[in-house]
Amino acid sequence: ALSAEISDTVRSLGMPNAEFRVEIAPAPAYGENGADQISFLFSANLGHPPAQVEKVASGGELSRIMLAVKYTLARKAQLPTIVFDEIDTGVSGDIADRMGRIMQDMSRHMQVIAITHLPQIASRGDVHYKVFKEEKDGTTVSRISLLSDQDRTRELAQMISGTNISEAALRHAGEL
Repeated sequence: ALSAEISDTVRSLGMPNAEFRVEIAPAPAYGENGADQISFLFSANLGHPPAQVEKVASGGELSRIMLAVKYTLARKAQLPTIVFDEIDTGVSGDIADRMGRIMQDMSRHMQVIAITHLPQIASRGDVHYKVFKEEKDGTTVSRISLLSDQDRTRELAQMISGTNISEAALRHAGEL
Protein backbone atom coordinates (compact mmCIF):
# COMPACT_ATOMS: atom_id res chain seq x y z
CA ALA A 1 0.00 0.00 0.00
CA LEU A 2 2.85 2.38 0.85
CA SER A 3 4.55 1.71 -2.49
CA ALA A 4 1.31 2.35 -4.38
CA GLU A 5 0.62 5.66 -2.59
CA ILE A 6 4.16 6.94 -3.16
CA SER A 7 4.04 5.83 -6.82
CA ASP A 8 0.73 7.68 -7.33
CA THR A 9 2.17 10.89 -5.88
CA VAL A 10 5.36 10.63 -7.94
CA ARG A 11 3.23 10.11 -11.07
CA SER A 12 1.35 13.33 -10.27
CA LEU A 13 4.70 15.14 -10.31
CA GLY A 14 5.31 14.72 -14.03
CA MET A 15 6.44 11.10 -14.24
CA PRO A 16 3.34 9.26 -15.50
CA ASN A 17 5.10 5.89 -15.80
CA ALA A 18 6.99 6.00 -12.51
CA GLU A 19 7.03 3.06 -10.17
CA PHE A 20 8.32 3.15 -6.60
CA ARG A 21 8.62 -0.02 -4.57
CA VAL A 22 9.69 -0.83 -1.04
CA GLU A 23 11.05 -4.37 -0.72
CA ILE A 24 11.67 -6.04 2.62
CA ALA A 25 13.78 -9.19 2.89
CA PRO A 26 15.43 -10.98 5.79
CA ALA A 27 18.90 -9.63 6.49
CA PRO A 28 21.75 -12.13 6.25
CA ALA A 29 22.29 -11.65 9.98
CA TYR A 30 20.68 -9.62 12.73
CA GLY A 31 22.66 -6.42 13.19
CA GLU A 32 22.50 -2.78 14.21
CA ASN A 33 19.88 -2.17 11.48
CA GLY A 34 17.64 -4.98 12.68
CA ALA A 35 16.60 -8.26 11.09
CA ASP A 36 15.31 -6.87 7.80
CA GLN A 37 17.00 -5.58 4.68
CA ILE A 38 14.96 -2.79 3.12
CA SER A 39 15.41 -1.66 -0.47
CA PHE A 40 13.87 1.32 -2.23
CA LEU A 41 13.41 0.60 -5.93
CA PHE A 42 12.43 3.08 -8.62
CA SER A 43 11.80 3.35 -12.32
CA ALA A 44 10.82 6.59 -14.02
CA ASN A 45 10.27 5.09 -17.47
CA LEU A 46 7.94 2.56 -19.02
CA GLY A 47 9.67 -0.70 -19.88
CA HIS A 48 12.46 -0.27 -17.33
CA PRO A 49 12.28 -2.47 -14.24
CA PRO A 50 12.69 -0.73 -10.89
CA ALA A 51 16.26 -0.67 -9.57
CA GLN A 52 17.97 0.78 -6.48
CA VAL A 53 16.73 4.37 -6.28
CA GLU A 54 20.19 5.76 -5.52
CA LYS A 55 21.52 4.21 -8.74
CA VAL A 56 18.82 5.22 -11.22
CA ALA A 57 17.16 8.46 -10.06
CA SER A 58 18.37 11.90 -11.18
CA GLY A 59 18.52 14.86 -8.79
CA GLY A 60 15.12 16.15 -9.88
CA GLU A 61 13.62 12.68 -9.64
CA LEU A 62 15.06 12.27 -6.13
CA SER A 63 13.46 15.56 -5.09
CA ARG A 64 10.07 14.39 -6.30
CA ILE A 65 10.45 10.95 -4.73
CA MET A 66 11.45 12.50 -1.39
CA LEU A 67 8.44 14.82 -1.43
CA ALA A 68 6.15 11.88 -2.26
CA VAL A 69 7.61 9.79 0.57
CA LYS A 70 7.35 12.63 3.09
CA TYR A 71 3.83 13.53 1.90
CA THR A 72 2.64 9.94 2.32
CA LEU A 73 4.33 9.31 5.67
CA ALA A 74 3.38 12.70 7.14
CA ARG A 75 -0.29 12.00 6.53
CA LYS A 76 -0.04 8.65 8.29
CA ALA A 77 2.05 9.89 11.23
CA GLN A 78 -0.03 13.07 11.75
CA LEU A 79 3.08 15.20 12.21
CA PRO A 80 2.55 18.66 13.69
CA THR A 81 5.36 20.24 11.63
CA ILE A 82 7.50 19.32 8.63
CA VAL A 83 10.50 21.20 7.26
CA PHE A 84 11.54 21.03 3.61
CA ASP A 85 15.03 22.36 2.97
CA GLU A 86 15.32 22.85 -0.81
CA ILE A 87 13.35 19.70 -1.59
CA ASP A 88 12.74 21.29 -5.00
CA THR A 89 16.33 20.89 -6.19
CA GLY A 90 16.46 19.98 -9.86
CA VAL A 91 12.89 20.94 -10.72
CA SER A 92 11.26 24.05 -12.17
CA GLY A 93 8.19 25.32 -14.00
CA ASP A 94 5.11 23.12 -13.88
CA ILE A 95 6.72 20.48 -11.65
CA ALA A 96 7.69 23.15 -9.09
CA ASP A 97 4.08 24.36 -9.16
CA ARG A 98 2.81 20.82 -8.59
CA MET A 99 5.23 20.35 -5.69
CA GLY A 100 4.01 23.64 -4.23
CA ARG A 101 0.42 22.42 -4.43
CA ILE A 102 1.32 19.24 -2.54
CA MET A 103 3.05 21.27 0.18
CA GLN A 104 0.07 23.62 0.32
CA ASP A 105 -2.23 20.59 0.73
CA MET A 106 0.00 19.33 3.55
CA SER A 107 -0.28 22.72 5.28
CA ARG A 108 -4.00 22.13 5.82
CA HIS A 109 -3.10 19.41 8.35
CA MET A 110 0.28 20.50 9.73
CA GLN A 111 2.71 23.37 9.79
CA VAL A 112 4.94 23.29 6.68
CA ILE A 113 8.18 25.23 6.53
CA ALA A 114 9.75 25.27 3.07
CA ILE A 115 13.16 26.71 2.28
CA THR A 116 13.14 27.35 -1.46
CA HIS A 117 14.54 29.43 -4.29
CA LEU A 118 11.53 28.80 -6.53
CA PRO A 119 8.77 31.41 -6.77
CA GLN A 120 6.18 28.74 -7.65
CA ILE A 121 6.69 27.21 -4.21
CA ALA A 122 7.33 30.39 -2.20
CA SER A 123 4.12 31.94 -3.50
CA ARG A 124 1.97 29.17 -2.02
CA GLY A 125 2.87 29.88 1.60
CA ASP A 126 0.56 31.70 3.97
CA VAL A 127 3.51 33.81 5.13
CA HIS A 128 6.90 34.50 3.59
CA TYR A 129 10.16 35.00 5.42
CA LYS A 130 13.39 36.01 3.75
CA VAL A 131 16.55 34.42 5.09
CA PHE A 132 19.73 36.31 4.28
CA LYS A 133 23.30 36.81 5.44
CA GLU A 134 25.02 40.05 6.25
CA GLU A 135 28.40 41.08 7.59
CA LYS A 136 28.48 42.71 10.99
CA ASP A 137 31.56 43.54 13.03
CA GLY A 138 33.81 41.44 10.78
CA THR A 139 31.68 38.32 10.84
CA THR A 140 28.83 36.90 8.78
CA VAL A 141 25.48 36.51 10.50
CA SER A 142 22.26 34.95 9.25
CA ARG A 143 19.07 36.95 9.50
CA ILE A 144 15.39 36.27 8.92
CA SER A 145 12.73 38.81 8.13
CA LEU A 146 8.95 38.49 7.82
CA LEU A 147 7.90 40.08 4.51
CA SER A 148 4.90 42.34 4.09
CA ASP A 149 2.62 41.68 1.11
CA GLN A 150 4.41 44.36 -0.92
CA ASP A 151 7.87 43.09 0.05
CA ARG A 152 6.76 39.55 -0.72
CA THR A 153 5.76 40.54 -4.25
CA ARG A 154 9.16 42.21 -4.77
CA GLU A 155 10.96 39.15 -3.39
CA LEU A 156 9.01 36.82 -5.71
CA ALA A 157 9.80 39.15 -8.63
CA GLN A 158 13.49 39.01 -7.73
CA MET A 159 13.29 35.21 -7.61
CA ILE A 160 11.84 35.36 -11.13
CA SER A 161 14.14 37.92 -12.76
CA GLY A 162 17.23 38.36 -10.58
CA THR A 163 18.69 41.59 -9.24
CA ASN A 164 17.14 43.85 -11.92
CA ILE A 165 13.43 43.48 -11.27
CA SER A 166 11.41 44.09 -14.43
CA GLU A 167 7.80 45.24 -14.64
CA ALA A 168 6.93 41.87 -16.22
CA ALA A 169 8.46 40.06 -13.23
CA LEU A 170 6.47 42.25 -10.82
CA ARG A 171 3.25 41.45 -12.73
CA HIS A 172 4.06 37.74 -12.73
CA ALA A 173 4.89 37.83 -8.99
CA GLY A 174 1.56 39.55 -8.36
CA GLU A 175 -0.23 36.81 -10.28
CA LEU A 176 1.53 34.12 -8.26
